[in-house]
Amino acid sequence: MTTHPDLKSEQAYIDHAYDCLEAARGAAAKLESMVEVGRGGTEQARFERDVIWDTMLHRLKELDLGDASLVFGRIDTAAHGRPSDAWYIGRVAVSDSERDVVVVDWRAPVAEPFYRATGREPMGLVRRRHFATRGRRLLGIEDELFGEAIALLAGGDGAGDGDRTGRITGHGALIAALETTRTGHLSDIVATIQGEQDEIIRSELPGILVVQGGPGTGKTVVALHRAAYLLYTHRFPLEGQGVLVIGPNRLFLGYIEQVLPSLGEAGVELAVLADLLTETPALRGYDAATTARIKGDRRMVEVLAKAVRDRRRPLSDDFEIGFGVQVLRVTAERTGRIVADARRRARTHNGARKFVEAGFFEALVASAHHEVELADVGDRLRSDPRVREAFERMWPVLTPAQFLNDLYGSKALLRLAAGSRLSPEEIDALHRPRAANGAEPVFTNDDVPLLDEARWLLGSRPRRKVNGQPTGDDDARTYGHIIVDEAQDLSPMQLRMLGRRSLNGSMTIVGDIAQATGAWAHANWEEILERLPTERRAPRRAELTIGYRIPSPNMDLAARVLAYAAPDLQPPSSVRQDGPPPRFV
Repeated sequence: MTTHPDLKSEQAYIDHAYDCLEAARGAAAKLESMVEVGRGGTEQARFERDVIWDTMLHRLKELDLGDASLVFGRIDTAAHGRPSDAWYIGRVAVSDSERDVVVVDWRAPVAEPFYRATGREPMGLVRRRHFATRGRRLLGIEDELFGEAIALLAGGDGAGDGDRTGRITGHGALIAALETTRTGHLSDIVATIQGEQDEIIRSELPGILVVQGGPGTGKTVVALHRAAYLLYTHRFPLEGQGVLVIGPNRLFLGYIEQVLPSLGEAGVELAVLADLLTETPALRGYDAATTARIKGDRRMVEVLAKAVRDRRRPLSDDFEIGFGVQVLRVTAERTGRIVADARRRARTHNGARKFVEAGFFEALVASAHHEVELADVGDRLRSDPRVREAFERMWPVLTPAQFLNDLYGSKALLRLAAGSRLSPEEIDALHRPRAANGAEPVFTNDDVPLLDEARWLLGSRPRRKVNGQPTGDDDARTYGHIIVDEAQDLSPMQLRMLGRRSLNGSMTIVGDIAQATGAWAHANWEEILERLPTERRAPRRAELTIGYRIPSPNMDLAARVLAYAAPDLQPPSSVRQDGPPPRFV
């Protein structure tokens, strides 16, 4: 086996890079001594300590690579027909003691040609070099030459071999990575990102990007690298606004959880839809397909809104209560006007309860034969059981769980809310026994978007105050960018729930329409996009066309099925050309 002539010198450079990395880690650790503030420290000193401490911790996490390789490639750029600058590409940026760049972060603009250059579009490169490494040990070197550099560096004919493996760059490094033993967790691909993947990763932040990818095309890992790239490029404002990655289940989250920390980004939130609820009731399993489809239908928006309105009712009879030596009264007709007024003023259901209470007490005061103070009436009667019962009749304060438990448990409420929107059979499918008083209702995962819709309609409950301060904040959080994997199976109600979490409509939607299998399998991406916030900017499309895990004989068979399942999609071409043909049993 021939040893590359530059192996020894490149190993020395990698050793130097690791030495600089260790020096950077030591310098970051020394910041701890700069932030000690004693008891007498000022507020400004404590604030500065916290800022420096957070910066230090972030930098230390960024520089902790574990077993991952620091440097995985190098690019040489051209100047006047001769090789000029060489840039070493790695996981994190590293400088020496003179602040000269030793390693460039893979997300930096200067690193883009490492992933995107081709023979036809060399992007200023004369050579791209891939390193095969294990930790800090260099095992091998693979060179790709571009344009005139072939004749200059290798005595070739100048035709350029940057495309010698078709659309694949760093073919040897890629195959070596694919043949690495699987660990049960998704690994990053930072050393072997391909051109079409890099184009998606570096796509602009605003608007919705739809990524269609067949099996084995790496759509999930590309989406995670996009999260790391966006945080690097748009640290402000995304670090404050947050980046959210939504997966289909917790097993999936466990599979992908190591990718972003390995890229130096631990601040991305990984979640399933249920994690986004501000109040999470007991969840267990899934509904039957028929019921799940009803609960995911866009019609449920109107059904739930009507069900909330139905809980706002005037009293059937006049209300009387003793107050000192006199009796205060509110007529049933007056309670109707109080409820109607609150409906006009309501932004959320629970938030409008205060208008009902205020109108009720004003009516009681107006009925007095002897002058009474409004504040006295409110303070003395607010906790009276009869008054509280009247309020709960007229305008109950509800949690989403209470609201859905009541609705599902009553066919009368379901029929009243549904009107002609749902058929009798659909109402029967939604109906279930109501959880008894005191028992916690149990919901399914298909109820999650309905619980969220109810929370949006109801609003937060009036919060109890401790020492004059409200306890907690149950407002739904929004995010600067949301990445959704396996989006092809999300129902309209689930998509509505996600759109509500988007701060500005910036999202990456990833999936494969041809693999849609759920109760709400969509026929095309248009069905999904019409339920997401696309008003500000037209959605962009990208497609991954190279398969990395599935052997070519299997992919060829899948392509024959794809022609019938989703004829508008292009079947991926497989990197793995070997493998026995599939057997039909």
